[in-house]
Amino acid sequence: MHIIHVSIQVKPEHSAAFIEATKENARNSIQEAGIVRFDFLQVRDDPTRFMLVEVYKTADDRLKHRETAHYLKWRDTVADMMSEPRSVVEFVNIVPEDGNWR
Repeated sequence: MHIIHVSIQVKPEHSAAFIEATKENARNSIQEAGIVRFDFLQVRDDPTRFMLVEVYKTADDRLKHRETAHYLKWRDTVADMMSEPRSVVEFVNIVPEDGNWR
């Protein structure tokens, strides 16, 4: 599994539009064959901070995702909504073992 956490901070006036654009991207992303999970989270006490938790079967599946029309649309739509560049942390899977993801 190839797992990433994407931390995003948006400008307060763009929170609602960011949520709508990201929900659309998430709905389409989870339909991709190489994506196991695509979670979209908001920090409870800071409505301008968000996290994407993306689980791909392989690193190549992440690259394929970044070429999809829905990702490119999302990227371009939200670019000016962010108050700082998004940050990405990549993880390797330990538990559950790769074959045990649901």
